[in-house]
Amino acid sequence: MTTANKITIFRVILIPVFLILAYTGHMVWAFAVFVLASLSDMLDGYVARHYNQITNFGKFMDPLADKVLVMAAMCFFVERGRMPGWALAIVLLREFAVSGMRLIAVEQGRVIAAAWSGKVKTAATMLCLCAMLLFPAPGLGDSAPDFVAGIGSAVIVLTTVYSGIEYFIKNRDVFKAVD
Repeated sequence: MTTANKITIFRVILIPVFLILAYTGHMVWAFAVFVLASLSDMLDGYVARHYNQITNFGKFMDPLADKVLVMAAMCFFVERGRMPGWALAIVLLREFAVSGMRLIAVEQGRVIAAAWSGKVKTAATMLCLCAMLLFPAPGLGDSAPDFVAGIGSAVIVLTTVYSGIEYFIKNRDVFKAVD
């Protein structure tokens, strides 16, 4: 097993650790684990490319680990009332749609590489989720709005929609061959 794959597996192991810490109210530790897991994404990608450790396992597991980490955090925030459920639904729709498009492209012998907007979306989403973990909602009885969660949710939705639209516009020819 390659070093890059071990880092990916480590990220997968961190997901339940993050959730346990978040659900038990240890938000500083949950934040630290989320940051570590997020940074491990960049590290395993660097190691895989730099040391020629690109594997089929890594191609499958790395993006899956990223999506599960992000979705776990978003589900936590939806459950806590800090993010609207429709924001999570938009992110899920985009992920399923882009994954489906990539599957069709593979059947045609094409690979759709990650676009710059997709990388920006991932970074923005992880940064917004980090901010939401670091700056909890105002206390019960406090009428102050949760600006961090509101802005974070808006940024996540906007970057998700933009990158999804860009993927489909740039790769619309994938669907011309489908009957």
